[in-house]
Amino acid sequence: MPRVKQRTPELRDRVVEVAVNALGEHGVSGFTTRRVAELAGTSVPAVYELFDDKAGLIRQVFFEGFRLLGRDLATVPTTDDPIADVEALAPVFRRFCLQRPVLAQVMFTRPFASFDPSPQDVAAGAAVREVFIGRIKRCVDDKLLAGDPADIAHVLLALVQGLAVQEGGRWLGNSETSVNRRWSLGVKTLLGGFGA
Repeated sequence: MPRVKQRTPELRDRVVEVAVNALGEHGVSGFTTRRVAELAGTSVPAVYELFDDKAGLIRQVFFEGFRLLGRDLATVPTTDDPIADVEALAPVFRRFCLQRPVLAQVMFTRPFASFDPSPQDVAAGAAVREVFIGRIKRCVDDKLLAGDPADIAHVLLALVQGLAVQEGGRWLGNSETSVNRRWSLGVKTLLGGFGA
């Protein structure tokens, strides 16, 4: 008779939360299954039982990153100005990437050799894209932007990801004013380029 598993959904959730925090605190090089287990108050075998291996744990951190970003983006209100509503997503994305740079790195690049997201994994980002696409579609429907909403969303996401990386590396300027100006210039110019 197989033994009853002692690993609960609550433990799984706690390990993922601890893993996200450990990633932020210790970085990619300091992120180990042993460290996460210790910080979560559990054992390495328990982590493996829950996630199969380190790549499985990283996969859940990847998913959690998109859940957190999607939650943040969902708080951005809509107004009677569709273009401003699209522009309002950029600062939220920016803040997320700057406050959680290593988590953003896991979400948008491939810092762990043991985790290469499958096409199904990458679909985790769909909710984030859908927020952008929905707001852009409203602009297209109102004839404020011209083009495919998904295409515009992908280009805008690429821009804000790149700007966030540049800002994180201190390449966007030496003052808050210049950095903010370049963010505004980038987003407004890109959207202006899709003007109907």
